[in-house]
Amino acid sequence: MTVRAYLPTTIAVLAEQYEQGAFVVSDDVVVLASAADDEEAEYDALMTAAAVSAALVAGAGRRVVVVAELDRSPETGWTVPLKRVVAVHADTEDRPADADPDGDLGWFATQEIPQLLT
Repeated sequence: MTVRAYLPTTIAVLAEQYEQGAFVVSDDVVVLASAADDEEAEYDALMTAAAVSAALVAGAGRRVVVVAELDRSPETGWTVPLKRVVAVHADTEDRPADADPDGDLGWFATQEIPQLLT
């Protein structure tokens, strides 16, 4: 069984970890869904991770959620290689601090991460 992990992060951390070719699982990663779950469960997991990302940004900025397919639930300190990342969800532009926390995120393929970072 594979697990889809939703890794909340920020643009700055995404840039650092993308350059290293791996994403480090932090204590903030508590949002997981089985790859076999329905779309509603996955959307709920994504939006919960987006809320955690908004807290990490702590004000104006972009929410970012890295989505990875893993063989089992990740543990804090794990390194997730880029090849396990299936997508990145992010705001397409900076949001004001008082923006609606439930706004949708854009979807980006892994090869689009460099453009997302510019």
